[in-house]
Amino acid sequence: MILCCGEALIDMLPRQTTAGEACFAPHAGGAVFNTAVALGRLGAPVQFFSGLSSDIFGTILQDGLRASGVDASPAAISDRPTTLAFVTLTNGHASYAFYDENTAGRMLSPADLPETSADALFFGGISLVVDPCAAAYEALMLREAPRAVTMIDPNIRPGFIKDETSYRARLTRMLAVADIIKISDEDLAWITGNDDAVALRTQTGATVVLLTRGADGVTIVTEGATFDVPAVKADVVDTVGAGDTFSAGFLADLHAQGLLTKAAIAAADSDALTRAAEFGAKVAAITVSRAGANPPWASEL
Repeated sequence: MILCCGEALIDMLPRQTTAGEACFAPHAGGAVFNTAVALGRLGAPVQFFSGLSSDIFGTILQDGLRASGVDASPAAISDRPTTLAFVTLTNGHASYAFYDENTAGRMLSPADLPETSADALFFGGISLVVDPCAAAYEALMLREAPRAVTMIDPNIRPGFIKDETSYRARLTRMLAVADIIKISDEDLAWITGNDDAVALRTQTGATVVLLTRGADGVTIVTEGATFDVPAVKADVVDTVGAGDTFSAGFLADLHAQGLLTKAAIAAADSDALTRAAEFGAKVAAITVSRAGANPPWASEL
């Protein structure tokens, strides 16, 4: 079982009514939500932990998880509102206005942490930025890291960060216990000030670092090797959810290979890791070929 831990929110996307009036349409989203959905659609056993609301938007999120084969029973349900992210587009560039104060996701606390026997746990996204939810996710990762495989994708959004010092300290602690770090080249530069993924692996002690470089593919760094896996060519509609889907594909293939134990991932060779990264790249290529975060089902591969 893979437990995805992090934000679920509603993206309010700009649309136009038939009368020509500007409006917003609600779409389920959030980086970790997207990863969970992608895992479920790929047929991997997956659960989702977050703070979810019982309001109408929370129902959209819960229905979306259920429809994609994700077990959301570990989630903490409350009557607090759902986080909303209003999206505006300027010359095709998206900017976000987050409404997150006192929401079900934001107010998640360490008291809400589930008991779990999951083989692997996935963390990341904006849920690691703000308290009290960030402290809860950190506590869960530190609690489970000694026994389970842990993977983190910081998926940094600088505009969302209000207390950079605290956030950097939390990332440092979480990266230090991660078995797998998936990080984009932009995120690596923000964290370290350089593009040295080898140094990041050495500093954190991670078993595997996956440096994603968009159309240039993925660089895999382990203790004894560094090697590249090319991206899969695609007609790109947009890149929303691409990294989230890659993470899901990588984890799903590790599960299929029987490598989601700490001993197995530590012993995984370059062939096994290449296979997992190639699968991640394949499913991500399908996601970018259509609008929004719409990961493929196993039957589409």
